Amino acid sequence: MNCNKCQSDDIRVIESRDVADGQAIRRRRMCNACGNRFTTYERIERPQLIVIKHDGTRQLFSRDKLLSGLYKACEKTPVTSVQLEHMVSDIEDNLYACGDQEVGSAKIGDLVMERLSLLNEVAYVRFASVYRRFKDIAGFEQELSHIRRQNRSHKTTQSVSD
Repeated sequence: MNCNKCQSDDIRVIESRDVADGQAIRRRRMCNACGNRFTTYERIERPQLIVIKHDGTRQLFSRDKLLSGLYKACEKTPVTSVQLEHMVSDIEDNLYACGDQEVGSAKIGDLVMERLSLLNEVAYVRFASVYRRFKDIAGFEQELSHIRRQNRSHKTTQSVSD
């Protein structure tokens, strides 16, 4: 590891902390040569997932691309970046648990939709409008009806279990 300011390799770790539910370690480091402080993250390296797109093309799964889409959907909502990080980690864990190296983009989209519907309705509809490629207002109306039905059944399930 080299300092990103002076390129010295005389670096020490000041602090280490688990993040992302133990899936990563955040380390604060300091360069002994220039005093620069910086943060690094260590994650478990997993085999690369290949995403099969709607048109049949394949590309590497990108956690950052998924997060970027979620940030856009959640813009100006009370959803925090911590909540989105947890959601993406959960989705990633789910994808790796399947054991397949190739996964359809539809499966990823469905996992996102399922979690977003419980997190924030506005973000859900924004994401759904891109993911489902709504062509007119009828598509929005169908999705809103789906949310309402889902919320009713979720509330009914909660009241029964209370």
